[in-house]
Amino acid sequence: MANRSRNQQDSGIITKSALFAAIMALVYWGFKQFGGSSSGTSQPQTEQTDPASDVASNTDNTSDVADLNYLPTGGTGEIVRHKYLTLSYSEPHEQAEWVAYELTSKQLSSWVERQDDFRPDPNVSTGSATPNDYRGSGYDRGHLCASADRSFSREAQTETFFMSNMSPQVGPFNKGIWRELEENVRDWAKRFKHLYVVTGPVLAKRPEGHIGKQNQVSVPVSYYKVLLDVKGGKAIAFVIPNDVSDVPINDFAMSVDECERITKLNFFPKVTDARTEASLEGNFDLTLWPFDKLKFKQRVEKWNKQ
Repeated sequence: MANRSRNQQDSGIITKSALFAAIMALVYWGFKQFGGSSSGTSQPQTEQTDPASDVASNTDNTSDVADLNYLPTGGTGEIVRHKYLTLSYSEPHEQAEWVAYELTSKQLSSWVERQDDFRPDPNVSTGSATPNDYRGSGYDRGHLCASADRSFSREAQTETFFMSNMSPQVGPFNKGIWRELEENVRDWAKRFKHLYVVTGPVLAKRPEGHIGKQNQVSVPVSYYKVLLDVKGGKAIAFVIPNDVSDVPINDFAMSVDECERITKLNFFPKVTDARTEASLEGNFDLTLWPFDKLKFKQRVEKWNKQ
């Protein structure tokens, strides 16, 4: 009897010990899952990501399509959304009537090689222009959203080579004043930290002609670029003829309102309230947008002759 009683006691101790161990294991698991701080709130999980892909998720460094509130209205094209830019594709002209994106200083701190993978845009339902349309035309495949504005990742860079982002540009225009404006825009993005950019050809005016036997791509007479610095409370626009130019860029600067009259588009329609929109779009101050004089000199002496 004594041995049996002792065995029962030992068995009971073992059972209680096992139960206690199970409870403690459960408590420890719960602590790891939901605890770790005195407040009892869960701690965020840290995920290792590629620095380039982090651009898309960081609101201060967003490279996704522009906030919908800042996309233009009044166009007639098909809205095509890519990961790092949004555009409105005009089928009659076989190019975008506008391309919109956000440009930040953080994006410009990274760099990948230029891809040069020109190809039709699969997201255009009617079919975009093709590289063949430009072959032998005498015109450059001019970027609307500059490839250098999207050089923080290979995916972002390659999106700029969809033919929906191309427009027939005179060579010395593309390599000259358009390049100079693009470089100044990147300088301003670095200085002001964040810009909304809308750019495209002026399709409201009769084109100079057409290229490409298959798609008949319109050759625009001029191009525009509209910039908005929300935090700085300023905006500016440029409309520049599609031709070689020795004229300073600031001679082509204008208010957003004036650019709207020329393009027949409505930029930043939901920027804030009507009064703020009128103030931002009705005025521009060149002193708030410092131009790089060295770039102008390079353009006149070198870039225009390429």
